[in-house]
Amino acid sequence: MVDFFSIQNSTENPTLLLIIYTILFSFSLSSLIAFTYEKTSRDVSKPLYFIQALVLLAIVTATVMQAIGDSVARGLGMLGALAVIRFRTTIRNPRNIVFMFSSLAVGIACGVYGFVIAIVGTLGFCISAFALRFTPFSQKNNLVGTLRFEMVEDDEKLNEVRNILKKYSERFALKRYKTFNNPEKENVIEYEYMLKLKQEDEGLHLAKILRQTPNVNSVRLAFDDVAENI
Repeated sequence: MVDFFSIQNSTENPTLLLIIYTILFSFSLSSLIAFTYEKTSRDVSKPLYFIQALVLLAIVTATVMQAIGDSVARGLGMLGALAVIRFRTTIRNPRNIVFMFSSLAVGIACGVYGFVIAIVGTLGFCISAFALRFTPFSQKNNLVGTLRFEMVEDDEKLNEVRNILKKYSERFALKRYKTFNNPEKENVIEYEYMLKLKQEDEGLHLAKILRQTPNVNSVRLAFDDVAENI
């Protein structure tokens, strides 16, 4: 049998059995990370290709680390080969990047036969990700969104809108505003506010009240971590 607690010192010529164990460990631990992502993420889309990438990334990384071993020449050669690749995919959510790095770390740890580090690190990461759901840092508390609306230039009405925002949001700030050159929208200003709701279900009420407010038109309320825009 393979002794996982002492095997990380024998990296020169890995056996076929050791290579298989490494790939299986990478697959198992990265699958746990992918499962954690699927259960803790509030992204509605949760693209299947990203979840699969979390698993495959660890396997590829472990394979590369085994191929390089302790050879500096191989490492430089691999660096030159990877430099040809251009990654143009934009990842907007920093949390997704953290999960990708965790899968990468698992692959590196398994690739250098640090199985204990990989197991403990993966368990610690996954437990922490689940635990964050029950803390003030949970994604469900991230009710930050963007409010856009148009209204005729009127300071009194604008103060009325601000009073409505105070009622439904913890805080808000004017991000930008713009005027129109179109004669049909003379004296009309488009406002854009950043705000944080007090409760998750108050977005619909806020949008409904603003639409019922005289001279307020084209009300649009969007949230980064909520399923739909209002």
